[in-house]
Amino acid sequence: MIQEAVMTATDLCIGYRTHKSEKRVHEKLSFNLYPGELTCLLGANGTGKSTLLRTLAASQPPLEGALLLQGKPLSAMTERERSRTIGVVLTDKTQAGGLNVYELVALGRQPHTGFFGRLHAKDKVIIDEALEAVGIAHKAKCYTAELSDGERQKVMIAKALVQECPLILLDEPTAFLDVVSRIEIMTLLHNLAVTQHKAVLLSTHDIEQALVLSDKLWLLSDESGLQCGVTEDLILNHRMDTLFAHNDIRFDYAHGIYYPKVNGYKQIEIEAEDEVLLHWATNALNRHNYSCLPISHAHAELPRLSVRACNRLLLRQDDEIVEYNSFETMLRALSL
Repeated sequence: MIQEAVMTATDLCIGYRTHKSEKRVHEKLSFNLYPGELTCLLGANGTGKSTLLRTLAASQPPLEGALLLQGKPLSAMTERERSRTIGVVLTDKTQAGGLNVYELVALGRQPHTGFFGRLHAKDKVIIDEALEAVGIAHKAKCYTAELSDGERQKVMIAKALVQECPLILLDEPTAFLDVVSRIEIMTLLHNLAVTQHKAVLLSTHDIEQALVLSDKLWLLSDESGLQCGVTEDLILNHRMDTLFAHNDIRFDYAHGIYYPKVNGYKQIEIEAEDEVLLHWATNALNRHNYSCLPISHAHAELPRLSVRACNRLLLRQDDEIVEYNSFETMLRALSL
């Protein structure tokens, strides 16, 4: 069974027009957004992520190319049609402290209820279901001003859900959130994409969670343009190296994180009982400008560290072996 895309772009050019000139941010962008998938848009600041999202949300027109929403040109749709098809959640903090949670979420039904917003039984069911889906129903009568940032973001996602849109666009929904709230929001968005069969596209700097939970990645950079694909395909084909142009930043393909280039002007041989100990021992030594090499007989003159446990570190220097009970004492010895 062939799945139809919710949104399709062909040779899209995004940017800005003024009365004197035209600024092209990216050209020749082609992509699809499918229902049931969470897609994360990654890129450095200033690469055009927000410009792309605004173009897809129809808040600014494309400069060239075709942009179809459910097979219909986005430019040909009325504002009412778009509001029934695209839900948008911005990174700006909500200025609706005088409304309670239920009232704010109910505003999302306006494309269906009209200007006066009279709620019927069906509308109330949809609102209740959205509050339950994002796990905020117990706060329905609370004022928005009383909520935490994470709770407020869940409310805005519920507001987008009650629009009953097949496409939801979010601009950095985890900005300003603590680590627990970031994981909750990203997990929530993935679950909503799957269970409610929606196409969800979000921009984020939370690369770690994006790599864990996104079905597709969009990598946007000035040098490589837009690269789209299944998360694991892009990672294992080393596309993450193209995301940032900074020569001092590297991507750790084993652990899914970016890290600074190691200026290892000193060398040490290292072995460990398991991968966890090896990773964190290497991390500590890299931070102190050591390049870590595997144990061999070719570098007998180098210091050698054997990590048996976090409180049992055997350091050999100048044919002397000393055991340390913490990384703190071992690193202090190396520095001396």
